[in-house]
Amino acid sequence: LITTIVFIKFHLHFYLTVLRSPQYVTFREGQWPLAGEKVPDLVALTMGFSVQEDLDWPGLGAGSLFQRPRANALIAVRGVSSLDLPSNTSSYPLENPVPFTLDSVANTIHTLFAESTPVVLQLAPSEERLYMMGMANTVFEDLPVTLQQIRARLSQEGSVLHSLPLHSLNRNSEADLLFLSEVQVLHDISALLLRHKHLAKDQAPDLFSLELAGLEEISRRYGSDSPQFQDASKILASALQKFADDVYSVYSNNAVVEVVTVKTFEAPLTRKSRSILESKQISNPGSPYNLAYKYNYEYAVIFNIVLWLMIALALAVIAIAYNLWNMDPGYDSIIYRMTNQKIRMD
Repeated sequence: LITTIVFIKFHLHFYLTVLRSPQYVTFREGQWPLAGEKVPDLVALTMGFSVQEDLDWPGLGAGSLFQRPRANALIAVRGVSSLDLPSNTSSYPLENPVPFTLDSVANTIHTLFAESTPVVLQLAPSEERLYMMGMANTVFEDLPVTLQQIRARLSQEGSVLHSLPLHSLNRNSEADLLFLSEVQVLHDISALLLRHKHLAKDQAPDLFSLELAGLEEISRRYGSDSPQFQDASKILASALQKFADDVYSVYSNNAVVEVVTVKTFEAPLTRKSRSILESKQISNPGSPYNLAYKYNYEYAVIFNIVLWLMIALALAVIAIAYNLWNMDPGYDSIIYRMTNQKIRMD
């Protein structure tokens, strides 16, 4: 007796949703899937930066050569495959939702705008992970980042507890309190950005990366079909839309705001401590001899500069030579003109 067992794998649909983007950053309509590990490259390209490997994804159109967004805010929401966000947004399925960080984008900003004042904030309240760079240390000096600080903020005047329709949520429950703490963080970041609008006018782009796990805790505690989960999903969708509108307004409609929704990551997130100034010792990990690459990711930029400069100089030389060849010395040259007059007078 031979028994055949067939395993059927059900794929949950996770999404990348673009809540806000400038007119010169084009996201095409369609259901093109995007690999989870390519999300940092997508963020870099929307900000006008180069990436080491080409992003073969038709959802992002060619951007403007003379304009780049002043900010990019990416919010990763764990515990839900999708949220009830406005229908006029662009949404794309996400494949292989592995954990990712925007460290590479932060490094690029630090390298290119070291003498400016960029605002870089990476925050995961549930894990109390925080990374700030540049003017973020000044702007978010009063931002509560630990769970203890956020819970203390909830009891103060002007907290979201006084304005949100909690319904089935219980402020005394640990899971509910974690979720409400993350909503409070979104509210406080928006308020601090509105207070420091002048920082949005500099030339250095800003980067915000948030990871929210409160909805995942509510799903684990009550279940994804519970009234608590449904109410929390509605509150979070409304809070994310307000956060996107505030960021978009602060940067004068020159910001990109994306939301990544994942039920759960396929691998645990491990984050090594690192310095923004450190660099890799091996330039080519695939080579056992530590050989450098023949060119870096800025090769295309340098090639275009040299190519068009050579073409412009060649055209200028051809134009000058053509005009010199067809020049009438007695009419176009003041030297020969004066000489002819002197000869006639003699």
